[in-house]
Amino acid sequence: MISNELIFFTLFCIFILGILFFDLKVVGKNSHVVSFKESLLWTSVWVTFAIGFYFLIFFFGDNIHGIQNQEHLNTVTQKYAQHIAFTDDFNNNLSLYRHKISTEYITGYLIEYSLSIDNIFVIMMILAAFSVEEKYFKRVLFWGILGAILLRFTFIFAGAALIQKFEWILYIFGAFLVYSGAKMFIYRNKNEKIEPQNHILVKFLSKRFPVHPRYEEDKFIYKIDKKKFITPLLLVLVLVEFTDLIFALDSIPAIFAITRDPYIVFFSNIFAILGLRSLFFLLSKMIDKFIYLKIGIAFLLFFIGFKLLFRHWLDQIGFETAYSLYIIIATLFISIFASVFKSKKPLKLNKS
Repeated sequence: MISNELIFFTLFCIFILGILFFDLKVVGKNSHVVSFKESLLWTSVWVTFAIGFYFLIFFFGDNIHGIQNQEHLNTVTQKYAQHIAFTDDFNNNLSLYRHKISTEYITGYLIEYSLSIDNIFVIMMILAAFSVEEKYFKRVLFWGILGAILLRFTFIFAGAALIQKFEWILYIFGAFLVYSGAKMFIYRNKNEKIEPQNHILVKFLSKRFPVHPRYEEDKFIYKIDKKKFITPLLLVLVLVEFTDLIFALDSIPAIFAITRDPYIVFFSNIFAILGLRSLFFLLSKMIDKFIYLKIGIAFLLFFIGFKLLFRHWLDQIGFETAYSLYIIIATLFISIFASVFKSKKPLKLNKS
């Protein structure tokens, strides 16, 4: 018998692949420079999808695990360490459960979306270092996102299985996040540079595959006299995927601080990744204005790491998922507001 989790998960994946196929074949059919207006529109679309999915979980979230009775509900909440004060009313308990997981989802989504901003900074450096034409950004990011989805799927469900068996891993995750947050804060003003010819992945691929010396429009593979060459654009794509792998080491442990349910983790991750490309183009138009974002992201990493390290104590004092959501929203708002306020130029008085 096919489980409810498999059915729900399959339908979700079909929906996501349908969106990506539409994006590839219709929206992104021709390579072009993405305008600020277009990036703002698509950012709004992806955020709307993410919020829409929140309401889907809020009203029908029990269908993810196919919960039919109170015994099954107790099993699910115990398995994923969800602390809910149930009553004698099963329908009321289902409502409490749906509220809990929908809050976990939207909190996880905001964490992933926030942490992806630092990922965007690095991707910008990669594209600049390889002198990629702006009209080809969209193609690189599309395939980068598709690869990231497959990568996150592996990481999330493998991580969930490990946590179920070895719960102490969460302390390692927490310590790593605190370290990452402190490191980001200390080196927030450091100007990093990427030298393509010296990158370890570029050297590795160059030794094993024939590399074409120049770009050939938006092609990843170029054929000359029946011999195939990888183009510099494919090298860029590999580096983008490698960057996501590195950032997944931060983002995936971070969301396990919010929920242990791998499906909720996966859903929030995927919607954050889907919005990454439009957010990239949006931020690329105004990157200089958000000077305090790295401080905000560093604080979030530190806070989430602290939450993992002291989760039992926080549970005892009644710290709820909603409180994490409020802290994340407040941090982002303060970081963005302070950045915009700081970037405003002082008014010049005319001397006459």
